[in-house]
Amino acid sequence: MKATIHHNNRKYEVDLARPVDISIPLRASRENVNAWYQEPPRIEAVAGDGWIGKVSEGGPVNFNNIHFNPHAHGTHTECVGHITNEFHSINKNLKKFFFLAEVITVAPEPFKEDMVISKRQLQYALGQKKRDAVIIRTLPNLPEKKKRQYADTNPPYMFGIAAEWLRKRGVKHLLVDIPSVDKEKDDGALKAHRAFWNLEESPRLDATITEFIYVPNKVVDGTYFLNLQIAPFENDASPSKPILYEVMK
Repeated sequence: MKATIHHNNRKYEVDLARPVDISIPLRASRENVNAWYQEPPRIEAVAGDGWIGKVSEGGPVNFNNIHFNPHAHGTHTECVGHITNEFHSINKNLKKFFFLAEVITVAPEPFKEDMVISKRQLQYALGQKKRDAVIIRTLPNLPEKKKRQYADTNPPYMFGIAAEWLRKRGVKHLLVDIPSVDKEKDDGALKAHRAFWNLEESPRLDATITEFIYVPNKVVDGTYFLNLQIAPFENDASPSKPILYEVMK
């Protein structure tokens, strides 16, 4: 199934029959991906007064409560409300869902005791391309990313100046396969978040950061259309399901 998308006075043919899901599903398991020192997510049947919401145990329906943290337990999309005093909802601020996107692969480079994504790397990977969204796959890209326990591991992160460069290039939506664009322990500096959202000057309410994606190795670097799907949570962040559609040559 093919579709024609008009974007900035250009026409793009996309194949809707071959979506690529780059989200990590949430599971009630200690093997669920995890960060920020949280317990694993829980999915539990409601029970009480002789009633249970589990068909396999005699209940009429499956009826579960789910306990999780969107920032810690899987693919999520966040807005500037993640770092502001004022409440800002991802559900209120993300109002468009299809974006011209570029998938790039980056091998984080050493910096002191860290591994970082630098401005130079982004400049090399993107060149002069103008994109609504940038999707960053880091190397090594192993399936273990989908169940890694990140707490106290100092994962790779992005320099603030690199995030600023993306903002100045007009990128509105940044997607990464790491727990955060910022260093795990930075005393609340959050330089990349602040730079990408332009927090100090004119906060970009319609810009988003999506973390904890997983881009399969079969997906080649290049141009795609991104469908950025979120659950309608009135919260700074929501679980999300970013889907890629290949642009036909």
